[in-house]
Amino acid sequence: MNTSEVAKLLGVSTSTIQRWVKQLELPMERNERGHYHFNNEDIEILKKIHEQLQNGTLIQEITPMKEKKSPRKATLKPVEENQALEKLASKVSELEIELHSKADGVVSYQLLQHRREIEDLQAQVNELTEQLDHFQKLFNKLNIPNQIEDPIVFDSSKGKRKKKNIVSSLFGFL
Repeated sequence: MNTSEVAKLLGVSTSTIQRWVKQLELPMERNERGHYHFNNEDIEILKKIHEQLQNGTLIQEITPMKEKKSPRKATLKPVEENQALEKLASKVSELEIELHSKADGVVSYQLLQHRREIEDLQAQVNELTEQLDHFQKLFNKLNIPNQIEDPIVFDSSKGKRKKKNIVSSLFGFL
């Protein structure tokens, strides 16, 4: 019987059966998957443990049970080399190689893409630098003070000024 069947028989949970086996260090058989396998003798021992616990005995006080039975070894089936398993392993290896190849291809593509972007940015920086130099030259030309040409001088000796009367100066627009 397996653990769940024994648990149903005794009216407890499967984890309770597993805990009893571990805490009391009962030498139970295990199958090739590591699951407990109980025979009639094992079930009788577990029934007695269950009765003692129902009567108020603490699990730490149920130590004599370990000595009644000698440890048994689990029956393990030898692992046979299987062609299907080998085929599966080779397929996994092939897939890993393909995966690494794909990953390398993706990384290479990304590097090329980044390189193109960097080259485009460098071209833009160069163009902006040239424009800045051009504007700087234009600005420098505008800021150079013009050489003073002939200064404007008002010479009173060249001509006589006409005197205007006050009324005509006020209403000079007429």
